[in-house]
Amino acid sequence: MNFLFTLTAFALALGVLILVHELGHYFVARLCGVKILRFSIGFGSPVVAKKVGADRTEWAIGAFPLGGYVKMLDEREGPVEASERERAFNRQSVYRRMAIVVAGPAANFLLALVLYWALFVHGVPGVRPVLGEVPKATAAAAAGLHRGDTIVKIGEKDVATWQDVRWLLLQGAVQRAVVSLEVKNGRGEPAFHRLDLSALSTDDLENDFLTKLGLTYYQPELQAKIGRLLPDGAAARAGLQAEDRILAIDGSPVADWEHLVKWIRGHPGQPLQLRVLRGERVLELHLTPEAVQEDGATVGKIGAGPWVDPRQLERLLTEVRYSPLRALQQAAAKTWDTSVFTLSTLARMVVGQVSWKNIGGPITIADLAGQSAHLGWVPYFSFLALISISLGVLNLLPVPLLDGGHLMYYMAEVVKGSPVSEKTMEIGQRIGIAMLVVLMAFAFYNDITRLLAN
Repeated sequence: MNFLFTLTAFALALGVLILVHELGHYFVARLCGVKILRFSIGFGSPVVAKKVGADRTEWAIGAFPLGGYVKMLDEREGPVEASERERAFNRQSVYRRMAIVVAGPAANFLLALVLYWALFVHGVPGVRPVLGEVPKATAAAAAGLHRGDTIVKIGEKDVATWQDVRWLLLQGAVQRAVVSLEVKNGRGEPAFHRLDLSALSTDDLENDFLTKLGLTYYQPELQAKIGRLLPDGAAARAGLQAEDRILAIDGSPVADWEHLVKWIRGHPGQPLQLRVLRGERVLELHLTPEAVQEDGATVGKIGAGPWVDPRQLERLLTEVRYSPLRALQQAAAKTWDTSVFTLSTLARMVVGQVSWKNIGGPITIADLAGQSAHLGWVPYFSFLALISISLGVLNLLPVPLLDGGHLMYYMAEVVKGSPVSEKTMEIGQRIGIAMLVVLMAFAFYNDITRLLAN
């Protein structure tokens, strides 16, 4: 059932992203008077196809769903009747052809803008960026940060949630920068600090780099009491229920939730005997934590979260919400920042400053789609927006076969005053195919490596 849910979430995400991208090409081509022969989601032989409209445009779903295309009337691909030559793509001005090519990635950016706008208008829940214990010998400790400090600004940008903190520090970490932080202590007094991110390695960025910096979530003292349970987790399979309190493990008393977590993490794959208080009854249950790879080590996990006093939880949670106009401004800024960061990260991959392990293929994207969908429509929309931006940026890269490669040819045509030769385009296609094959090989290798690691 979980696999089917993940597959459905992935198929929906992929279908929406491809459809929006190809509709961008389609509508601008129609606006320019170009005749559309086929609109296809997926490659290969059509599984479903139907011709519609005066132009008898064929709308199809291909056998291989990882992509799509809009086939336009073009004299370079076959004979065109004299009465329709003016509607051929190759007969359009170079600026119209450029507009048609750019329209696909632009549609992906527009989708991200709309999704972020909807999220900001609706309200995005988050955790207030209040610091937990700051370990010694970490960058956070060196910066003078303390438990209970609330981060309110990083650089010139306000932050409201831990998600904001992670995003802004990730951008600084990629650049190995020293960032300024404005915080408020437990008494509400402002303070300013400088956090050095230069010691983070490329491997750190693939893991929980905030913990490496010494930045942890503030957690009130919690009882060893079960809150939320994953339906297919080890705790649920063992018979644990919400609000069960763990009294002892293998005869040793459990003081609090932190004590419970340390015990569970330290016994991966080992059967444990629990003494549990449920209401007024004391039960004996057997639990075997799942062995999970985390930061190069094997730890135990049971798929359960702590029970938290609702009043404490309310003080730690927040919701980011804006008016429709302000939400549009924030959505535009978020889309722009994410696009620039994605492009700069790709550039740093090329020069070796960021690991190629960060490239994910279809398996990783499917996994993220399933995880975000499980959490609700707000995380799923955020995931869609992020992937849509990544698709837009990737398609604008000056690689033959991609939209950016065609745009590169048309820009060359503007400069030299005539179209690029067929020979040059043929060589470019071969180079483009080779580059895409290498990229996909990296993506699938990383996918397989993650699967084996998990």
